[in-house]
Amino acid sequence: MATTEQSEADLLDYDDEEAAEEEATETAEGGEKKNTGAYVSIHSSGFRDFLLKPELMQAIVDCGFEHPSAVQAECIPQAIQRTDVICQAKSGMGKTAVFVLSTLQQLEPVEGELHILVMCHTRELAIQIDSEFKRFTKYMKDVRSMVVFGGVPMSANKKEIAEGAPHIVTGTPGRLNALVSSGDLKLDNLKHFVLDECDKMLDAPDMRGDVQKIFVQTPHDKQVMMFFGQLSRKQSDQSARSSCTNQWKSTLMTIPSSSLPVSDSTT
Repeated sequence: MATTEQSEADLLDYDDEEAAEEEATETAEGGEKKNTGAYVSIHSSGFRDFLLKPELMQAIVDCGFEHPSAVQAECIPQAIQRTDVICQAKSGMGKTAVFVLSTLQQLEPVEGELHILVMCHTRELAIQIDSEFKRFTKYMKDVRSMVVFGGVPMSANKKEIAEGAPHIVTGTPGRLNALVSSGDLKLDNLKHFVLDECDKMLDAPDMRGDVQKIFVQTPHDKQVMMFFGQLSRKQSDQSARSSCTNQWKSTLMTIPSSSLPVSDSTT
């Protein structure tokens, strides 16, 4: 008797789900509701589905975030697996959180070792990214981050690095290259190499040169993530050829392509 009642309950639940799906379809056909099943599935997932560290999840909750954006839902699950990422999405769609959360999820801080390096084209963006790292490391007390850019005395940057060796550094290519060249910023233990607004840096010959000089100083075994606002075919091919070994190419609201093995050469 108990088995029969359980079967009826299961059938009722199934019928309810079918009815809900049919109602959603009919509503969409009637023009009152435009959401498709695929669109809803992206936004109905929560950050908890990524199985992030408790300290990271608590910081996310404190910020009031519940559901990832489309680009976050596509990229974060791959990025936290240390897959190389090339991501194109418009500004304001949550690209920054992709690399901030995915690198912090993988971070195991070691005293005196720099593990995450982020480059961007302006000091304003560098400050903003550093603020995001600080916001999401609220409960990760052992993690230190800093931001560097031109216009500030090099001596100040060198002093900050010496007094509290950071695990995360965000900055502009010129100042970062100067600190690496002087030997003050050590890249021997780098785990994550991130370029934000990469198209802006590739378009500027001086910045592109600084990025290349820094890149060749990094270890071979690292994760590379590149984020673009506008990505030309030439930039995409050049970036993948020079930097990524396990490419996961994602465009906003599209299904990512399969990982493609590419050369690790910088030429």
